[in-house]
Amino acid sequence: MHRTLADVTPDPTRTTSSAALVGPPDPLASSDTDTLAGGPPVSPAPPAPAPAGTTGPAAASDPLGWLDEAARLRAAAGLHRVLRPRAPRATGTAGTAGTAGTPGIAGGPAELPVQGSLQPWTNGDLLLDLAGNDYLGLARHPEVVEGGIAALRAFGAGSTGSRLVSGTTTLHGELEEALAAHLGFSVALVFSSGYAANLAMLTVLTGPGDLVVSDERNHASLVDACRLSRAEVLVTPHADVAAVDEALATRAWRRAFVLTDSVFSADGDLAPLPALHAVARRHGAVLLVDEAHGLGVVGPGGRGALATAGLAGEPDVVATVTLSKSLGSQGGAVLGPAALRDHLIDTARTFIFDTGLAPACAGSALAALRLLTTRPELPGQVRRRARQIAEATGAPEPAGAVVSVVLGDPERAVAVAAACREDGVAVGCFRPPTVPPGTSRLRVAARADLTDGDIERAVGVITSAIARIPAP
Repeated sequence: MHRTLADVTPDPTRTTSSAALVGPPDPLASSDTDTLAGGPPVSPAPPAPAPAGTTGPAAASDPLGWLDEAARLRAAAGLHRVLRPRAPRATGTAGTAGTAGTPGIAGGPAELPVQGSLQPWTNGDLLLDLAGNDYLGLARHPEVVEGGIAALRAFGAGSTGSRLVSGTTTLHGELEEALAAHLGFSVALVFSSGYAANLAMLTVLTGPGDLVVSDERNHASLVDACRLSRAEVLVTPHADVAAVDEALATRAWRRAFVLTDSVFSADGDLAPLPALHAVARRHGAVLLVDEAHGLGVVGPGGRGALATAGLAGEPDVVATVTLSKSLGSQGGAVLGPAALRDHLIDTARTFIFDTGLAPACAGSALAALRLLTTRPELPGQVRRRARQIAEATGAPEPAGAVVSVVLGDPERAVAVAAACREDGVAVGCFRPPTVPPGTSRLRVAARADLTDGDIERAVGVITSAIARIPAP
């Protein structure tokens, strides 16, 4: 079935340029099947999997080399797509902290300190927030807020459409370049959320006949991505490298992928990335890593766990990040080789059919990322604060900002969290099915802007609440 892209005639009454906009395409549903919206696959069945115990064709030197052939086939079918950024409107009020790239986006060294930790709560009281994911305390930083305001003035409130139609601005491109450079990858592609980025990463790379080996404690977005992948999914025990090795060696597959968080969102521990990559490479598989809780926290300058392990930019490694945690904004991104970006643009349903990330979110994230590069001490600060909380509460040493205080009984965890809140400290409360039965817990999120007084207060409130509410 042949499909073509239809040009949209520019509206001469529009005050911003629309000459380069294209109509919404009818995408390939995945890397290997062409699916009509709401209908069944119409392409031939995938090749039969290799015999058990053997590796697939990805055992060659470049396990993602097939993306080049996929791109050629899409181009031959008229299905290659190109992003055409809109330029900002010249309003003259785009902000004050401009750069040579985009007017009004803060980019210089931070002159103001990170904002304080106490924030107004719904009842007007001041509550110490250790429940959210603003790990670096940047969500309310003046430069980050101004970055969003400047983007809002330059581009408007919303992105107005899919990124293939009108939802790509020059700011999105700047953010993608900055993310790729900071994390050590060739390219990045921004999505409206980290969830959407994870769905895209897995669904465009996998299909029938493929194998995904997934850690049992991966985030729900990765679990859902597995369900949508149409691949065989094998869930392995947490951080069990030997189980991953066995799965790759004993299953039949066409292409294989090892899927893991870098820092796990509930436990706060670090995946054994070097060992997982060694196993994946030996079998010709690709390592897929969600760096949602690694960006801005793990490694020198907060470049993430993959960069720390020396794996960023490897040809058989793909990463995702979220912009809603350390960067204090909203959105997500997929990072990897250049061919992967093209493949995502052409085939990722959560990119093609989703409204693009709002300009204000892109502006705030870019400002936060630039601030992080000028404040490389922030990741170390948040890790130090997390260790202090863990030591005082008897929790395992965290790899990043997340401190997991396991209480066991779900009702006790709820009661302790409520008591903490009554005493002015907000903490997270995780129960099944988010965590395994018998491991209900407080999830305490450290921040780089916490003071010694904040730590003393938080630890006192948490330990007091645990002592007052014993296990049933």
